[in-house]
Amino acid sequence: MTTDDLGGMGPLVARLGRAGQRLRHADQARPWVLDAAVVVLVFLMFCLPDLLHGVHGDGDGPRRFRLAFTRLPTVGMLALQAGLVLPLLWRRRAPAVAFGAVTAVFVVQWSLGAVLRADVALFIALYSLALHGRLRQLPWAVAVMAGALGLVAARISAAVSVWDALFFLLSTATAALALGLMIRIRRAQLAGLRDRAARLEIERDQRGRLAVAAERTRVAREMHDIVGHNLSVIITLADAGAYATATAPERGKEALHLIGDTGRQALSELRRVLGVLREPDGPRSAPELSPQPGLTDIDALCEGVRAAGLEVVYRTAGDVDALDSGVQLTVYRIVQEALTNTLKHAGAGARANLAIVVEDTRLTITVRDSGPPAPAECPGTANEEGHGLVGMRERAALYGGHVSAGPAGPGWTVRAALDLAPQGGAR
Repeated sequence: MTTDDLGGMGPLVARLGRAGQRLRHADQARPWVLDAAVVVLVFLMFCLPDLLHGVHGDGDGPRRFRLAFTRLPTVGMLALQAGLVLPLLWRRRAPAVAFGAVTAVFVVQWSLGAVLRADVALFIALYSLALHGRLRQLPWAVAVMAGALGLVAARISAAVSVWDALFFLLSTATAALALGLMIRIRRAQLAGLRDRAARLEIERDQRGRLAVAAERTRVAREMHDIVGHNLSVIITLADAGAYATATAPERGKEALHLIGDTGRQALSELRRVLGVLREPDGPRSAPELSPQPGLTDIDALCEGVRAAGLEVVYRTAGDVDALDSGVQLTVYRIVQEALTNTLKHAGAGARANLAIVVEDTRLTITVRDSGPPAPAECPGTANEEGHGLVGMRERAALYGGHVSAGPAGPGWTVRAALDLAPQGGAR
């Protein structure tokens, strides 16, 4: 069969699939309709010919075969047919009961020496038991079936060899049993696949929600770092400009320029962070992206803090240029938050020593300030743990590190340690 032939069968296969799906839905809504249809079909195909023409017809078949069986009156034949066919109505709801009833009528019929085409109901009942019944019921059902078929082989021994009869009958019973078990296994596999697909869909939705929550946390952390730092610098510059306006207008004007530059920088960073959250309407609405800050941007960060009145001494040790971008971003944000807290609590006129040291697989960040020049003016919130310290600890935890913060003499010290060893690497 060629590819074109398969392509031509595509619409037919699709229509058959839709028809089968509609049939399954109709069967789930009214299961008795299919059961009644099976009974009617068996009656029309196997019972009605016996009622109209007899079992063997008028003189058809070998004479010894005709003499081996008993001719039943129409009423008796109809009663046996009803006993064989009607139990199929509950073959799916109570398959074991249906099989037992059909087998009992089957044994009575062959004990009388009668043969009916409706005996096919026994194989249908065995198939239904294998498909819908309990598996532990199959052994005794097979034993009962073998005994009943042995009775049939003994009754027709005058016309057919017992072994030939047993081979044919047991082969038919085996085919019915195997067909029922095969369809049962196939349905179980499909049910397992549907259940697995449903679980995978749930897990996918859960992973999506977790990813959204993690992204929201990341954006919130970035927003806190950007807004917190730049607003602290702007507030300090505004206060300094207000004091300098009366005595040194040029210093006040310089402070206003610095406030504008800091505000524009903060606005640019906010646009960069929020731009990735928007769905672009077209090529022109795509956000302008820029690299995440790294160690090379710490000098500019220190200059901005110095402009706000905080003296910063910055030094590095070790091979800091070899750090990857993720570590550099983490270091930058920790330093930014620490200097922001120093500017917020120690105020202008204080001094901060910043040191970044890389030793083998360990990176240490130390920010130590001298404390406020006038302790009485300190608002007294330096010891309060806010979102900034929590954010620093979360960032350090990404690299197996930790952050400690506490008073050191008149000032305050923040120390962070990061583990630069590759996670899950070869030992």
